[in-house]
Amino acid sequence: MRRKSAERETEIRHEMKGGKGDVKIIHSFSDQELQSPARLCAEIDIEPGCSIGVHIHELEEEIFYIIEGTAKANDNGEEVILTPGDSLLTGGGRCHGIENIGDKTLRLFATVIRFS
Repeated sequence: MRRKSAERETEIRHEMKGGKGDVKIIHSFSDQELQSPARLCAEIDIEPGCSIGVHIHELEEEIFYIIEGTAKANDNGEEVILTPGDSLLTGGGRCHGIENIGDKTLRLFATVIRFS
């Protein structure tokens, strides 16, 4: 299945997971289209000063891949800085959150996969 950029569904989440400001999620494919255990496959855009709050992934894991911008992430209680090309993996009861600490849009690609 092919999806052109202009055909992707976009949603805005305000104060996502207790974070600050708005987060734009641009879905590559919906969870109904995915036949794997994945439930999210999307670009996430976070404006300067905005964030996704700290939250736990119990029976799944999430992968962030930073495309552009600078992020401060909570990686299960450890604060880390992420820049383009960096990745973050969480799941199995661990927590994470991410904040744009740069002066331009933080763009990342995220995939959430349920444990089978």
